[in-house]
Amino acid sequence: MQKYEAVIGLEVHAQLATNSKLFSGDATNFDASPNQNVSPITLGHPGTLPRMNKKAVELAIKMGLICKSEISTHNYFARKNYFYADLPKGYQISQHTTPICIGGRVHIKTSSGERDIKLTRIHLEEDAGKSIHDQDDALTLLDYNRAGMPLIEIVSEPDLHSAEEAAAYLTQIRKLVRWIGICDGNMEEGSLRCDANISIRLVGSEKLGTRVEVKNLNSIKHLKHAVEIEINRLTDIVDKGEKVLQQTRSYDADNGITFAIRTKEDAEDYRYFPEPDLAPFYFTKEYINSISKQLPSLPEQRFEQYIQVFDLTPYDAEQLTEEKSLSDLFECVAGSTNQKKQFANVLLGPVKSFLNHSSKSWEDIKISTDDWIDFLSLISSGKINFSLAVQKVLPIMLSDSNTRPSEIIQHLDLVQDADTDQVKTWVTQVVTSMPDKVTEYRKGKKGLIGMFVGEVKKVSKGKADPKMVTQLLESILNEK
Repeated sequence: MQKYEAVIGLEVHAQLATNSKLFSGDATNFDASPNQNVSPITLGHPGTLPRMNKKAVELAIKMGLICKSEISTHNYFARKNYFYADLPKGYQISQHTTPICIGGRVHIKTSSGERDIKLTRIHLEEDAGKSIHDQDDALTLLDYNRAGMPLIEIVSEPDLHSAEEAAAYLTQIRKLVRWIGICDGNMEEGSLRCDANISIRLVGSEKLGTRVEVKNLNSIKHLKHAVEIEINRLTDIVDKGEKVLQQTRSYDADNGITFAIRTKEDAEDYRYFPEPDLAPFYFTKEYINSISKQLPSLPEQRFEQYIQVFDLTPYDAEQLTEEKSLSDLFECVAGSTNQKKQFANVLLGPVKSFLNHSSKSWEDIKISTDDWIDFLSLISSGKINFSLAVQKVLPIMLSDSNTRPSEIIQHLDLVQDADTDQVKTWVTQVVTSMPDKVTEYRKGKKGLIGMFVGEVKKVSKGKADPKMVTQLLESILNEK
């Protein structure tokens, strides 16, 4: 039996999708040259005063609403006092006793099943700058473009118990912030980052063990691996009867290890107090309701709709709700056609493959709803078979969204021939040319029917109706 239980809490930092920083008008674009998006306010010059970004507050409330958090109507910012070289003011403006969102939950799915992970809080804060250690052998370089960026910190309860659950939780957070458009979720660029607090305890014990924190994990894969490493490391320490030190650690992806960077501070070490340069801010219920009305239907709502109303499989529904742009595309067309399953197959098969190979996204697809309906109608009416449609017509539609599918099949002479006499001519030609295979079929090798269908497809250049071909082949081949 398993001796220890892991107890994990995650702190996820999501950079909010605003045009300016949390307390200044400095730009937030990622591709700026080092120290370009700075001003006296960002650099903490004496005499400068912060001014709150209203849009950032709105985005934070949106996240709280979809996580079923309680939205605090009375809020204020606090100073979190600590010194790093990339923190220009020598303190960070954050929230302490009055987080903007209290409690909440995030639903996850793992191999063990589904459950809700409880949240402690979601609060607003500004980001620090960036220290760069690998561009100069003797110096640490500082880039303050990131300093003052608007963040929400999503803090879970110590409610996760495995690396798989931690990865599933972060995956769901990333999906949600993208879905409602508050953060691009780009972990490679640092707009979504995660700190993991990890401890172990005896199975059945209620007392939490001494925790360690692994900082700045910038991919779901790294989070999962770092949690696995720490669980094993802590287990070894406890089994040896040694004391677990409360530490802040970093993850080395190249060597697959974590290492200590400092003794962990507690909240009292930060000497929080209300930010004197920013007034408290208050929300009315009407303001919160107005933000709630801006939210789109959420993935779980659409998932149920696709199964219950559109009669799709749970697998298709899960895939179609992975990204909002894909789900929006599907919904736009599905509402105007009875070929919902066929359209799901097209999107999740050939279209997804095209996007993967061309490094494009769902937002890059500009095909109109009318053209999608035309495309699906051509297949359902039998004017072109599915295979030929996705191989010949769809690539042209994806590269030239101004050409209608019905025009493409006329131009390429792909209109499927449903004339019985013509199809019978092609079938007879194939059967006559392969007497040995006919004999084998009649002796019991019924699987050869597929080979005959393929040969007719070649002879007809894909224009023969596959259903008619199969029927005629079976009729001829089964003659005594």
